[in-house]
Amino acid sequence: MLTQVAEGVLIHQSELLRNNTVVVHGRAGVLLIDPGIRGDEMVCLANDLRQLGRPVLAGFSTHPDWDHVLWHAELGEAPRYGTARCAAAMQALRANADWQARVFGGLPPEIAEEIPLDLFGRITGLPVDTARIPWDGPQVRIIEHPAHAPGHAALLIEERRVLVAGDMLSDVFIPMLDDVNGTNDPIEDYLVGLRLLEDVADDVDVIVPGHGSVGRADQVSARIEQDRAYIHALRDGNDPDDPRIGPSAKPGWEWVTDIHTGQRRRFAQRTERDETPG
Repeated sequence: MLTQVAEGVLIHQSELLRNNTVVVHGRAGVLLIDPGIRGDEMVCLANDLRQLGRPVLAGFSTHPDWDHVLWHAELGEAPRYGTARCAAAMQALRANADWQARVFGGLPPEIAEEIPLDLFGRITGLPVDTARIPWDGPQVRIIEHPAHAPGHAALLIEERRVLVAGDMLSDVFIPMLDDVNGTNDPIEDYLVGLRLLEDVADDVDVIVPGHGSVGRADQVSARIEQDRAYIHALRDGNDPDDPRIGPSAKPGWEWVTDIHTGQRRRFAQRTERDETPG
C-alpha cells in the first residue's frame, strides 16, 4: 500500500525491517528509491503503479546494502542509479563467481527464500560529483557522504521539501558505522555525514529514513542530534541514553541492542589499538 507523505511523494513500507520505498511522481512516471525487499512486495508495488498509470522512469539505490539494491522484473527496465562508489561496490561483489551464495547467506533466514536476486545490484554509477538525479521530474539533490556505507547518499527532493535519508536518522535503528571497508575513522566519517544532513535541515519538512517512521519538520534536528549523541557516546566509551536500545527499544526491535553491543566492543578494541604505543 502506498502512503502519501508530501505532494507527489509516497512511500511503501516493508513488513520485516520497515524498509521505506519512496515513490516520487514526475511528468510521465515515477522515480523509485530503494524499491523494497520481498518479491511479493515489489510485485504489489508494480501493480499499484500500473493501476495509477505511472511507469517507473528511474530507480535509485541510496547505498550498497543488500536491502537497498534489489529489483523485480515487474518494475520494468528503467535505469537504476547510485553513486559511483555504490555501483563500484556492487560490481566488485558481483564479480565473484559465488556472489549469490554470499548474498543469500547474509539475508534474514525467515524471508531469504522470498527475496529475488536475479536483478540484484545492477546499479549504474553516476559520475563523481553528480549533483542531481537525471530524470524527468522534480529536482532531487544527491548528498553523498562517508557515513554508514561506501557511496551512501541522502536525497533532497527540493520542491517537495522531503529528505530521503537512507540508513540514517531512523527511530528504530541506531547509527551503524562502516568499519569494514578500510575507513580510517568511521566515527568521524559518520559525524561528517550528520553535518551534511544538518546543512539542509532548514529545507526539510518531511524526513524518510531507510527504516522506521517518517518524521516531520520538528523532528529533523532532533533525529540528527540523537544520532550525534549516540556517536559521541560510542567514541567516548560511554553508555548512550538512547531509546532505540535497552529496555526502551520498540517491541520486536530489542535485537538492535545487540548491534550496539557489537559496535561498542569493536570500537573499544579500536581505541585500545590506537592508544597503544607502537
